[in-house]
Amino acid sequence: MRLGVLDVGSNTVHLLVVDAHPGARPLPAYSHKAELRLAELIDEHGAISAEGVDRLAGTVKVALEIAEDKGVEDLLPFATSAVREATNHDHVLARVAADTGVDLRVLSGPDEARLTFLAARRWFGWSAGRLLVLDIGGGSLEIAYGLDEEPDAAVSLPLGAGRLTGSRLPGDPPDPAEVRALRRHVRAEIARVVGEFTRLGTPDHVVATSKTFKQLARLTGAARSADGLYVQRELSRRDLEEWVPKLAGMSAEQRAALPGVSEGRARQLLAGALVAEATMDLFGVASAEVCPWALREGVILRRLDRLRSA
Repeated sequence: MRLGVLDVGSNTVHLLVVDAHPGARPLPAYSHKAELRLAELIDEHGAISAEGVDRLAGTVKVALEIAEDKGVEDLLPFATSAVREATNHDHVLARVAADTGVDLRVLSGPDEARLTFLAARRWFGWSAGRLLVLDIGGGSLEIAYGLDEEPDAAVSLPLGAGRLTGSRLPGDPPDPAEVRALRRHVRAEIARVVGEFTRLGTPDHVVATSKTFKQLARLTGAARSADGLYVQRELSRRDLEEWVPKLAGMSAEQRAALPGVSEGRARQLLAGALVAEATMDLFGVASAEVCPWALREGVILRRLDRLRSA
C-alpha cells in the first residue's frame, strides 16, 4: 500500500510518501518539503503568530493535494514541539482542520523519542545491542536508550536548534557572550537527565538522527547524501569540538557555503552544534553513527505493525 507521512515539524512541513506492507522495508516514493521554521515564528506570549498559522494551513493544504496526486491511501499527519508547546495550539489545530480537513496528531516529546528509537532499532537490528539514540530537531532534543524496540528511558528537552536560535542567538554572527550563555544553559538542561540514562549501563552503540546531526557529520568529513543510504557516517566529538568555535565566528551566509550545510538551516547550525557537543560530552560519547531513519520512519513502522496485528 502507499502511505504518506505528513510531519509538521519545528523547521519544515515534510510529506514523505512510501510504498510499504507489513514485514517489508518501506520504500520511499516521493518527498515534498516546505521550510516554515515555526520555531522562529513564536511571539512573546508563546503563540504561533497569525502569519505562521496562515502559512501552516496553506502548506498543509498543498501537501494534502500532493498526497492525493501521488495516490496515497493512508495519510499519517502529526505535529511535534512547535505546535505542541504553542500557547495557541488548540487554535492552530482547529484552523488546519477547518481549512484542510487534516486532523494533526500532536506527538508528545517522549513519543517522539520512542518512535525515533524504533526506527533506529529496525535500521541497525538486534546485533547493535543497547542503543543510545540522540535526535536534535527544530524545537526539541530527544534522547532514548534501550535493548528492545521499546526504550527503557526516553526524554524530550526544549533544546531544538530553531528554538534556541530564535530565542537566544539573535545576532548574525552571534554575540560571543550570548554563545557562552547558551552553552551554559544547554549543558545545565542536559545534565539534569544524564543520571536517568547512565544508571542503565553503557550503550553498545550510539546513534544520531536528524538533519542537524547529518549536516554536522558531513561538515566534519562524512560521506555526502548522494553517496547513498548504506554508507556508514559518523560524527566524532573531537571533530565537533574543533568546529563549534569556528561556527560561532561565522555569519549564516558563511555557514551556508560549508559542505553539506543548507541555506535554510545555516542560521540554526551553531545552536544545533552546541547541543550535539554538550550531549556527546555529558553522556561520554566519543563517536555517534548517523542513522538515515528517524521519526517519520518510526511512525510508518508503527502503523505497519498495527496493520500486521489487525
